[in-house]
Amino acid sequence: MPLVSRKGILAIAAVIDVAIHARTRPVSAKALAERHKLPPRHLEPVLQALVRDGILRGVRGPHGGYELAREHRRISAEDILRAASAVEDADDPQLPNSALAVDVVRPALAEAERTFSAALARISVEAMAKRAEALK
Repeated sequence: MPLVSRKGILAIAAVIDVAIHARTRPVSAKALAERHKLPPRHLEPVLQALVRDGILRGVRGPHGGYELAREHRRISAEDILRAASAVEDADDPQLPNSALAVDVVRPALAEAERTFSAALARISVEAMAKRAEALK
């Protein structure tokens, strides 16, 4: 069972892509979609969530696109996944409200999520971008 959703992985990959390619000018959604072999409609809601959370900045105009909204060493995988989760919330089914779910399952999973979140917070976009560039 994957711990990170498809949209979460896409969000992390998009931010790393922008960190690598937006050094001289913003990266267009079309270019991102082409590099990740996706239709732009799959990517756009994720990019907008990243803009709303201050991870990316949207640049309008004929040469517009996306760039990092802050230094890449100050953006963690946790930040990105938190932003991407807003996109997923609209499609997620409602959680059960039984005593078992509320008193046992949710607290146990909350502890696991805190541990996982702490590990994600230690992974920076800077480190992932350097690793991606080393693969070239």
